[in-house]
Amino acid sequence: MTTSPHSLPETPEHVELHDMCNSGAAQRALDYYLKEDMSSPASDGTLFAIKPGISQEEALVHASDLLRSAAATAYESACSHQGNQRDLAFSVVYLIDMAKAMVERSLQGPGAQANA
Repeated sequence: MTTSPHSLPETPEHVELHDMCNSGAAQRALDYYLKEDMSSPASDGTLFAIKPGISQEEALVHASDLLRSAAATAYESACSHQGNQRDLAFSVVYLIDMAKAMVERSLQGPGAQANA
């Protein structure tokens, strides 16, 4: 007896089982019954949320980092433009730098602000 090098055709049961495994509805049902916490949708649907309990200093440090990244992006954009577009992009860099300076000043605390 010789074996065929070709694979055997799938039976209808295997095809149906395979289709169910790839079904979104089946996945949601499994998630619901097996991992309830993993499937729960966001309560308010916001795209960005701040970690509860974050300290003011931690929030300001993160804001300073975000402003630094924004300034670098605006600066790179300004360098690739000419004329009014370049001037507008550099205006954004300046505004971001001013906001970053204000955030950094608030990180220094009240004693440092009085001496400045």
